[in-house]
Amino acid sequence: MKKLYVPFLNHLNAIDAIGTISSSLDKLQKESMEYAPWITDFPYKPLVEFSMGHSGDCIFLKYYNVEKFIRAAEGNNNGQVWKDSCVEFFVSFDENGYYNFEFNCIGTTLIGFRKTRENREHLPVEAIKKIRYQALIKNSDHQSIEWHLTLAIPLEVFIRHDLKTLHHKDCRANFYKCGDGLPQPHYLCWSDINSPKPDFHLPHFFGSLHFES
Repeated sequence: MKKLYVPFLNHLNAIDAIGTISSSLDKLQKESMEYAPWITDFPYKPLVEFSMGHSGDCIFLKYYNVEKFIRAAEGNNNGQVWKDSCVEFFVSFDENGYYNFEFNCIGTTLIGFRKTRENREHLPVEAIKKIRYQALIKNSDHQSIEWHLTLAIPLEVFIRHDLKTLHHKDCRANFYKCGDGLPQPHYLCWSDINSPKPDFHLPHFFGSLHFES
């Protein structure tokens, strides 16, 4: 099982400027979404990395993407962001369900909570608005586009749990990149998945996160 130790960034807090958070995450070790479980059917594999930290009361997450095409058609929160250039973070704090965070390249957000694949709900827009983000898109070269997305996710977003602190917290999670509506659809993940077809909603393949103190 993949394991990630999430560092405590004691110089940051949840209300710091998102640019300051972004710069701090740039200094951390980057994790690669190295697995493409369905590469036979979807051979395109963009370059995707992320870095992660926390302040005790807030998760800080930054995605680094380089791909041939980008798409940002969805502008409504809880819309079909997975059809755009999309990065995702799924996390489970116990056996009672998991949150799926999905973001397109301009920061449009979908958040769900699932007890099972069929038993699911979208979190209210009021919870989504608590997340702060910074999106940056630039030409990498003549054949690719680079985009970054920095996120600050406070604990109050996890409305189905009463989380007091992230210090010493253990949970299970996975990180994804997709783009169902792109000219070259693709499906990447941090912790590998064994499934005959693309499916990110398989928590038994989640890796492990430990939030340091």
